Amino acid sequence: MTSVLDLAPVVPVVVVDDPSDAVPLARALVRGGLPAIEVTLRTPAALEAIRVIAEAVPDAVVGAGTVITPEQVTDAVTAGARFLVSPGWTDVLLDAMRASGVPYLPGVSTTSEVVALLERGVREMKFFPAEAAGGTAYLKSLYGPLPQARFCPTGGIGPASAPGYLALPNVGCVGGSWMLPADAVAARDWGRVEALAREAAKLKGSGAQGSGAKGSGAQGSVAQV
Repeated sequence: MTSVLDLAPVVPVVVVDDPSDAVPLARALVRGGLPAIEVTLRTPAALEAIRVIAEAVPDAVVGAGTVITPEQVTDAVTAGARFLVSPGWTDVLLDAMRASGVPYLPGVSTTSEVVALLERGVREMKFFPAEAAGGTAYLKSLYGPLPQARFCPTGGIGPASAPGYLALPNVGCVGGSWMLPADAVAARDWGRVEALAREAAKLKGSGAQGSGAKGSGAQGSVAQV
């Protein structure tokens, strides 16, 4: 089985305001080489967007982001989400995500949160907000004492900073939205989105290509599709 962290070097973080944009947007991302798509539950259109992408774009691995309640876990999986991402976690939320039957990436920003998840058998996590929480220097420092943890850093990452994250052995992929500029989405310029996605898909790093951390993280991981 393949981990969510290993599907592509970048997971697009998508905010959908109009459900009619969801399918062409997802198709553009998939054509560009970014099959894992995180639709954030920040708008009323999010669940419908997940549903139509799951139904109409079979090559996409659509997930739900900004999951913060057990009810959202249920709603997202019912809509067709194939993985879940949270900005942080509590025991209640973690139990709900674990019980959902789909892969999940709980959010962390401190060493104690990482250790607490490792105690619960979770090895793959979202590092958020990445840039504000310490960026590549923080994750590099975590690798020494906690090499079994793997991360998808998200928050403030762009095409210039992404390679630095991907070069770290404990990073499998990064999350970002730079391939979805607001003006391109508003103009429904899916060709531009596809081109930006294709450039993002070319990004490489030791974490994305398979280091020792990748092997240790994937074994027994909950985040697999």
